[in-house]
Amino acid sequence: MSPPRIGEPPLRTHFDVFGLKRAYDVDVPALEKQYRELSLQLHPDRVAQASARERLQALEGTTALNEAFKTLKDPVRRAFYLLKLHGIDLDREDAGAQKDMPLAFLEEVMDLRESLDTAMAKKDLGRARAMADDVEARKKAALTEAAESLRTLEAGEPGDGGQEQVRKASHALGRVRYFTRFLEQVDAFEEEIQA
Repeated sequence: MSPPRIGEPPLRTHFDVFGLKRAYDVDVPALEKQYRELSLQLHPDRVAQASARERLQALEGTTALNEAFKTLKDPVRRAFYLLKLHGIDLDREDAGAQKDMPLAFLEEVMDLRESLDTAMAKKDLGRARAMADDVEARKKAALTEAAESLRTLEAGEPGDGGQEQVRKASHALGRVRYFTRFLEQVDAFEEEIQA
């Protein structure tokens, strides 16, 4: 996220939409309650007889609210979003953090993919599911690691200006991204086998 230019209003984050402090941990039931309340206030039907500008503002407000809610209620999306607020956008294909992943991990991912390809070629769903169970546990561990780094980063604890925490979070979320893709491939294989 680039800083606003002089004279521009500061950019609003998804946290700002809900008046929340920027943090990894979010009270999801409270967020859901606030979302319902704000949805009623911002709903475009409330301004159906208003000017085109007011209707457009209501629509834009509702769109921003929906996007903020979808991001903040999900711990994985929230983690990726927080990292993006720190200048690392892992959704971009050219994201530096993805290129910066440790070589040992990338080799491990290649081995996992080859093992999955072999299981798929043999139509061995049991082997693929066993691999998926292991990868799911590793994905959860990587998300936990990312969350800890993001908590430390958002708390502003002293150190190297947060660069080490950003690096740790980006590597952990990079692993989450790879593991998610692996699990999606196993799910697609399972659907294909059961079809």
